[in-house]
Formats: sequence, structure tokens, C-alpha cells
Amino acid sequence: MTNKRDYYEILNVSKGASKEEIKKAYRKLALKYHPDRNKAAEAESQFKEISEAYAVLSDDEKRSQYDSFGHKGINGRYSAEDIFRGADFESIFRGGGFGGFESIFQKMSRMRRARRS
Repeated sequence: MTNKRDYYEILNVSKGASKEEIKKAYRKLALKYHPDRNKAAEAESQFKEISEAYAVLSDDEKRSQYDSFGHKGINGRYSAEDIFRGADFESIFRGGGFGGFESIFQKMSRMRRARRS
């Protein structure tokens, strides 16, 4: 079992943060750590971590499960693909000059599937 960091801590928002505050925090961090902009070795893993936190906290049902049960409420209920399904990443990056935006999430999905195999 991995020791995942708290999603609120990752995005540096309070547990009572609004959806808009969560989106704003995610955008700021995503712009900083997006692999198309940041070539540091740890940037991709940090980007994945903040993207997962955003995907959960921006979805009312997933956030409720997380608030009630922590990571167990997410990991036991949602697959890696389900966590990202429905998250609105496109509006955050629209017009940001990012190349290959979709490919980074497709790559993350493939990596998770490969680890499960």
C-alpha cells in the first residue's frame, strides 16, 4: 500500500475550498509542473499527483467519498481511469500553449494499466 499525500495538501487548499478555489489552485500548479513547460525529473510525477487530486476534488461524488473515507474511499471504489473520467482539464489549459495535452493523460492511463498487468 502506498502512502499517498492528502489531496487538499497537494493543491494547498482548505477542506472547505470551493470548486473555483480548487480549479484555480490546480491551474497554478499544473502550469508550473506540466511536462511541456517543466523539464525537471520530478515534474511529470508532480503533475500526475496534482492532476489526480484535482480530478477527485473537482467531482462532488468523488470528493464526498474522499472526505468520508480518505484514499480508501477512492481507491476501493474507482479505477485509475474512473478517477480522471469527467474531470474538466480542457478548460483549464485551453489557450495555454500546451502541446500534446491529451497525450499526457493518455500516457498516464497506459502507465497505470501496465502496472496492474
